[in-house]
Amino acid sequence: MGPVLTISSKNYSSWSLRGWLLCRMAGLDFKEELLSSDDPGARAELLLLSPSFLVPRLTHNGLKVWDTLAIAEYLHENFPQAGLLPKDAAARTHCRSISGEMHSGFSNLRSALPMNLKAHYKGFKIWAAAQADIERVTTIWRECLNQYGGPYLFGAIPSLADAMYAPVVTRFQTYDVKLDRQCADYCETLLNLPDMIEWIEAAKNEKTGIEELEAEF
Repeated sequence: MGPVLTISSKNYSSWSLRGWLLCRMAGLDFKEELLSSDDPGARAELLLLSPSFLVPRLTHNGLKVWDTLAIAEYLHENFPQAGLLPKDAAARTHCRSISGEMHSGFSNLRSALPMNLKAHYKGFKIWAAAQADIERVTTIWRECLNQYGGPYLFGAIPSLADAMYAPVVTRFQTYDVKLDRQCADYCETLLNLPDMIEWIEAAKNEKTGIEELEAEF
C-alpha cells in the first residue's frame, strides 16, 4: 500500500491544508483519505475543541505520523532534496521558529477568522485581539521577505513556513483583511501556486457544510 494522507474538510481544515501542501512540496505520491465531517476527531479539530489533533495523519512505509510539524520533520528527513527546510543553519532555525509560532499561537486569529474557502465577508470587522495577531503575522512576513529576498518566506522555493502560513493567507482573503503591498503580493504568490489552486477548487466543490462555522458575522 502506498502513502496515504488522512485529512478532514478541504473547506474548513487549516491543518489538513498544511499537511497536504507539505506532502506535495516533498514530491510524495500519496492517496487522500477524507474523514467525514461527522467524525468526532475531525469535528474536534475544525471547531477547536481539542488541544491535540490526529488529523492530518500520514501513513508511509508502515509508519503513521500525525501533527503537522511532525509530518514536516519526517518529510524533511526522507526527502531532504525538496527543501522544506533551508540549507543554511541560521535560516533553518528561523524557519522552524516561525513555523512553531504558528503551530502553537495565534489563537485569537484562529477563533475570530475560521478558515472558510467558500465564503467572503467584505468589510469584515476585526476585533482588537485578532488584529494584534494579524499584525504579528505580517511583521513575520515582512522580516522574512526582506531578509531572504522572496517571493516565498525563505527565498525562491516554498518551504515549511509557507505551508504553515498558507491557511492564514486564505483567511485574509475570506475576511477582506487589508494588507500592505508587500504582504498582499506574498498572498497572491501563495494563492497562485498550482497546489493551492487545486486545493481551493476542491474546497469550493465540497458538498457538506458545518453550521457552527457558517455563522452570520
